[in-house]
Amino acid sequence: MTQLRVKPLAGEESFGELVRVTQETAGWDTVSLRVVRLRRGQAWVHASPGEELLLVLLGGQAKVAAGGKTWAGIGGRRDVFSGMPHALYLPCGLREVRIEASSEVCEVAICGARAERPYEPVLIEPGSVEIEIRGGENATRQIHHILKPDFPADRIMVVEVYTPGGNWSSYPPHKHDEHRPPEEADLDEIYFYKLARPEGFAIQRVYTRDGRLDETLTVRHHEVVLIPEGYHPVVAAHGYDCYYLNVLAGSARSMAASDDPDYAWVRGLWRTKDPRLPLVRGTTAEVGS
Repeated sequence: MTQLRVKPLAGEESFGELVRVTQETAGWDTVSLRVVRLRRGQAWVHASPGEELLLVLLGGQAKVAAGGKTWAGIGGRRDVFSGMPHALYLPCGLREVRIEASSEVCEVAICGARAERPYEPVLIEPGSVEIEIRGGENATRQIHHILKPDFPADRIMVVEVYTPGGNWSSYPPHKHDEHRPPEEADLDEIYFYKLARPEGFAIQRVYTRDGRLDETLTVRHHEVVLIPEGYHPVVAAHGYDCYYLNVLAGSARSMAASDDPDYAWVRGLWRTKDPRLPLVRGTTAEVGS
């Protein structure tokens, strides 16, 4: 079995490529993720014409050139805990994408999905990113819907999730490993983690009801967890606010998932939202379940 936890290539103060997950290393044919950290003026060239991409500015600002077009001054938040995201969608078929840091330090997540149909590039500004406060009690979390299923793209979907310290997320445990529209889509998923205090940790379980897969993972700053199948709840250590970036693609452009029937009943316990949320404030808000 492919290792579900992927450690960073370098420390958070390093420059260059910090994280690399390809379809080959993940053992699937869908999504990929690279995270690069650049100094001002330093450039990173990415070539994957068989993928559509979403560049998410995790921190700092960048200039991006691709397909004869240039986007300058993308980004602005210091880090993921201090502001809403800027992102740039790029279609498949581009020979290369050049990312150049225009701030002292710039950190970019290069989210990819194998694709066949090219769409138009789109710059996504913070004001267009919907915020959802999902769940309740100590299972409340904040979702940033950066690239939703109705976005004009071929396969890729991307969200950011913020979980306050001590809270549960991706809960009740849910899965999306069967193509049963409209109830469920078969999606592969990447979790890329950051902790507000980098010595912190989160715990993620990945399991199937028949026990073929039953892993409990301690996840730290800049680590990745791969979700090829099964239920995958998360809990953030007390005192340590947790962020993760999700990259998904699969059998449909849908986030449809099904709860583990053993735990679905806990939704009935939710009476209030965690008052600590939102951890990051934006200009739009949507309260969900």
